[in-house]
Amino acid sequence: MSVEDAALDSARLRFRPILMTAFAFILGVVPLMISSGAGSGAQNVMGTAVFWGMLVATFIGVLVIPGNFTLMQNLNLRFWKKKPVAPVVLPEPAPAGDGGGHA
Repeated sequence: MSVEDAALDSARLRFRPILMTAFAFILGVVPLMISSGAGSGAQNVMGTAVFWGMLVATFIGVLVIPGNFTLMQNLNLRFWKKKPVAPVVLPEPAPAGDGGGHA
């Protein structure tokens, strides 16, 4: 598989879990952002920082990291003249029997 195909495949596989986890966490800090009452100033600041920090981290994790992987891997292949490592093909497991052939 080429470097670009590997990056696209991994990004496609990781997209949903990353978004689900990130949005659950982001929505979990919304009460901190909108809190009022005693000590709410510190809660608002912390909630806002975590909210926007997670949004930026999610954007980076979904879009920037696969592109950075592709760029760095292509540079590595170009400058060090290394060929991509062939994938290891594992043998198929033996089919499951009836538990040892006991009657």
